[in-house]
Amino acid sequence: MDRRIGEYTRKTKETDIYLSLDIDGSGKFEVDTGIGFFDHMLEGFARHGLFDLKAKVTGDLSVDCHHTIEDTGIVLGNAIAKAVGDKKGIKRYGSCILPMDETLVLCAIDLSGRPYLSFDANFTTDRVGYMDTEMVKEFFYAISYTAAMNLHIKVLTPGNNHHMIEAMFKAFAKALDAATTVDERITDILSTKGSL
Repeated sequence: MDRRIGEYTRKTKETDIYLSLDIDGSGKFEVDTGIGFFDHMLEGFARHGLFDLKAKVTGDLSVDCHHTIEDTGIVLGNAIAKAVGDKKGIKRYGSCILPMDETLVLCAIDLSGRPYLSFDANFTTDRVGYMDTEMVKEFFYAISYTAAMNLHIKVLTPGNNHHMIEAMFKAFAKALDAATTVDERITDILSTKGSL
């Protein structure tokens, strides 16, 4: 089977982004967004999903982190969509309940072709490092819509804000890895409709 790689570039007056995602990778990453905590989250996503991720992001950080993070989500969602292609043979669904110290996070994915985000989390700080906590939802919203996936993220047990966000990114990685796994028993697209 050919490696499934999604490459995407987006350039606007606010951001300049190149991203490559190999969903058949081994967890290697080269990430530079200009936001240290966001880099840490994307690196965790790559490592724990066993994806090879390259992301070079230049954004208008003198304004704030909004455009940089949201546009990276847009680009990552498009790269996921390109990498899975026609979705033939994949499991389509994936989920993970992931603990990180005192926190517990659920993530469930359906690569259905229908975008939807359900996000249930309450943060108690405005920022972690130089990343606004309200941007976590915006990031996953952008992915869900550009990748055309159902994406549910729920904090089951809250705690430290860093731990909650990191658990979200890692649970998302594990769920996406499961959903994109090829199963030899699935010879077409996993839908009674015959398409997604």
